[in-house]
Amino acid sequence: MSAQAQMRALLDQLMGTARDGDETRQRVKFTDDRVCKSHLLDCCPHDILAGTRMDLGECTKIHDLALRADYEIASKERDLFFELDAMDHLESFIAECDRRTELAKKRLAETQEEISAEVSAKAEKVHELNEDIGKLLAKAEQLGAEGNVDESQKILMEVEKVRAKKKEAEEEYRNSMPASSFQQQKLRVCEVCSAYLGLHDNDRRLADHFGGKLHLGFIQIREKLDQLRKTVAEKQEKRNQDRLRRREEREREERMGRRSGSRNRDRRRSRSRERRRRRSRSASRERRKSRSRSRERHRRHRSRSRSHSRGHRRGSRDRSSKHKKEVWTIRK
Repeated sequence: MSAQAQMRALLDQLMGTARDGDETRQRVKFTDDRVCKSHLLDCCPHDILAGTRMDLGECTKIHDLALRADYEIASKERDLFFELDAMDHLESFIAECDRRTELAKKRLAETQEEISAEVSAKAEKVHELNEDIGKLLAKAEQLGAEGNVDESQKILMEVEKVRAKKKEAEEEYRNSMPASSFQQQKLRVCEVCSAYLGLHDNDRRLADHFGGKLHLGFIQIREKLDQLRKTVAEKQEKRNQDRLRRREEREREERMGRRSGSRNRDRRRSRSRERRRRRSRSASRERRKSRSRSRERHRRHRSRSRSHSRGHRRGSRDRSSKHKKEVWTIRK
């Protein structure tokens, strides 16, 4: 990659697709199903194992550092939960690798000479010490490249101790079987990357393997998978708790709503009863008033009737007396 391409990739990674106002690049969003979610999380095996013996070629989905930058910016504001997609991708890849490892072990068991359990255990011990030496040498070389010479020297001192243990283990293994069989190369399959390791591999070969891009790439993938599983489990637990809390809140609101509705109904019923009582009292008052007015009218009517009757009788008496006087006068 040229210096200009490296600079362009760095700007994409830092600023995202909108850095130049290029609308054609913004047509594909990082949320698109065509975009590799593992790439957005920097754990796609196609990227990690590129250039190794197990180079997978180009990924079938879109890889773009600018889209990764867009995702990193957006993920700070909301949870996109892309870890689940990436976890499924890595689980499928690692499951296929483990399947190949088991097949390689099976082929080795079929092709290599059968040995007793005791001899097999001794050979296994030599393999384990070989792995320890290879890992320590790879670590020492890394520390030396970083300029940490003192720590690198300490690691090399540990390597010498492990070499002494390996020499003793090889002697035990050699003495437990015929010399002709000992010279045969006993292979073992690496549990991490499924590569073949020889019982008699020298230190340089072991250091190259355990410090190589293929082995370290598989370590990175497996560690990332473990991290994703943990993250997904935590987020799912958080989602379940949030869902449970929202459900409890809805149920509490519904209960409160029912209680409030019941109280409102009680208040409406109470107001209705009160209105009926007020109307009843008002009607009773009106009836009493009406009866009172009726009695009053009746009393007034009777009073007028009596008064009229008395007046009529008095007039009659007066006319009768006058008539009598007139008759008496005539007679005289």
